[in-house]
Formats: sequence, C-alpha cells, structure tokens
Amino acid sequence: MTTEPSEQQPDLEQLLDAEKKRSEAYVTRLKYLQADFENLKKRCDRQLEESKNYATERIVLELLDVMDELELAVKTGQASEEAQPLLEGVQMTLKKLRKVLEREGVSLIECEGETFDPAKHNAIETIEREGVKGCIVGEEVRKGYIMKNKVIRPSIVKVEVPSSQELNSQEKQKE
Repeated sequence: MTTEPSEQQPDLEQLLDAEKKRSEAYVTRLKYLQADFENLKKRCDRQLEESKNYATERIVLELLDVMDELELAVKTGQASEEAQPLLEGVQMTLKKLRKVLEREGVSLIECEGETFDPAKHNAIETIEREGVKGCIVGEEVRKGYIMKNKVIRPSIVKVEVPSSQELNSQEKQKE
C-alpha cells in the first residue's frame, strides 16, 4: 500500500496553497491591527497634549473674573485723587496677573470695529446704524479671551447692523 507520488503531490500543493492563503490573511490582519494601533497611539498623544494645554482652563476662567474686578477697581479709582497709592497697587497686581495669563497662552479677543463672529462673540443687542455694511461689533460689554487657539470666554458685545431702510433700498436696487 504505497501511494504514488503523483497522488500525494496534488494534496501537498493544495495544502501549501491553503497555508499560503492563511498566512496572507494573518499578514493582512496584522497590518490592519498595526495601523489601528498607530492611529490609537496618535489619538492618545493628541488627547494627552490637549489635556496638558487646557488643564489650567478652569482656574484661568476664575482668574479672568478677578481680572475684570481689578480693571473695574482701576477705572473707579482713577476718578478719585485720594486713592492714588491704592490705585497704583491694584494696577501693579493687574499687570502681574496679565503676565501670568499670557504665560498660560491667554490672549484678549480684539473685537470693537471687527466683523461679528459668533464663535468669538456673544451679541446681547443689535443697533441699527446707517452706513454700516454687514454686522460690525460696535461696543464691547465684557472682554473675551482665547487660550491657545480656543475661545474660553467669548466677548459680550453690541452689534451694529445696517438700518432696515438701507436694506430695503438695497433689495429694491437688486430687483
């Protein structure tokens, strides 16, 4: 009972082909898993970096409220000559606080005269004005701040818009 080599050869070739396909499937699966792992690693690194950048955001927001109150104290103190030494102390404290916030990547949102941007500004009032093109920030009610390219406190503003008469005349001209 010896099997002839010609009968064994097709069986071995089939087994070899089956093993090659299985091996290729494993390699393909390994490549997908490796790519998934790399993506996960990149995502974790991004999240870690973002966490580092914005870990101080909560305390910075509280310090911005303190800064608002110091600025109000300076504005009020400038009206009185008697409080000059106290005013100078508050101004020095305010200056130091601004430097600390700058080191944390906090910057002021410039807005008066700029085009209204809902990502940076919260409008509390619209004022119709003649000669205004589009929505322009007319007055800043509360300062807004950006921390490392993220708006952490939007500016509260009053927005100037074209008067309804101007809009009506522009629409008639288009027709």
